[in-house]
Amino acid sequence: MKLKKIAALALASVLSASLLTGCANDKKSEVKDDQLTIGMITDVAGVNDQSFNQSAWEGLKKAEKELGVKVKYLESKQDSDYAANIETLSDEGVDLILGVGMKLAPAIEEGSKLYPEQKFALVDETYPKVPENVKAIQFNSQESAYLSGLVAGKMTKTNNIGFIGGMQLPVIEAYQYGYMAGAKAVNPNVEVQVQYANSFTDQAKGKAIANQMYSKGADVIFTAGGDVGTGAIEAAKEQGKFAIGVDRDQSSLALDNVLTSAIKRVDVGVFDTVKELVDGKFQGGTTAIYGLKEGAVGIPDTTKNLVSKDIIDYVNTQADKFEKGELKAPKNEKEYKEMVK
Repeated sequence: MKLKKIAALALASVLSASLLTGCANDKKSEVKDDQLTIGMITDVAGVNDQSFNQSAWEGLKKAEKELGVKVKYLESKQDSDYAANIETLSDEGVDLILGVGMKLAPAIEEGSKLYPEQKFALVDETYPKVPENVKAIQFNSQESAYLSGLVAGKMTKTNNIGFIGGMQLPVIEAYQYGYMAGAKAVNPNVEVQVQYANSFTDQAKGKAIANQMYSKGADVIFTAGGDVGTGAIEAAKEQGKFAIGVDRDQSSLALDNVLTSAIKRVDVGVFDTVKELVDGKFQGGTTAIYGLKEGAVGIPDTTKNLVSKDIIDYVNTQADKFEKGELKAPKNEKEYKEMVK
């Protein structure tokens, strides 16, 4: 996917902050009798996480504007809120409950059994057998991570880069191993420091881990961990080092420090799913996978602000290989070891 082709990826990242209105306002709005209602449940990172919860909400707000549906969200402050929020939305009679994040998978699965007539969608996870009333939405995030790794591998001056993960879950490991594979592909001698924060919300911990990695020689750090990444980017800003954003174009957080971002267009998957519901084509029991071919992952056009054209041109050639099926990024340790052996 060439940068000129993926410029559209940046559009979701610059939507007006007015999109992020609270659910309290939504509750006060009248819902027409024939108007479909979609209720979103965030994971513990919250709707303003500068990451995939925020992107999912932007997708819903776009659906509200273009498809005429009614949307709202409930934030989860702790894992135990997931089931309660599902019960609340089901009792309210929403037409679709959208769970954002892998951590909601068990609650969505249980909810699908308790409320068999209720339609659900789950972002970032699927099941060995997807329940008949659940649509799973997944992304080949390892592809955008690989492209970001190419940038890191070529831009590092110390041959030392870092990866910070929120929690050690398969969806985050896909970012880790895709990133590492991309960096190793262009710089076999690069060392990759890896550490998990065991949080998606702890900015202070993200900053502390990043500072530690920078002190050990890293000059580029990619963080896939919600608000943990906000702290890591702040460390890059203070240290005069480089960072790589995740899920959305995060260059606005530090214009001189964020080299690129491994974008995952959650909003695309969410909007498509709502459109299927509106068109009467919603199919439960299925998993939709979005990648470079679908224009749902990649790196933003803002990469050109800090990265030279020759590097960008090279990254584009590799992106084309993904689109043609000539290149595959690893999403776990086993695939990574097979690729780099």
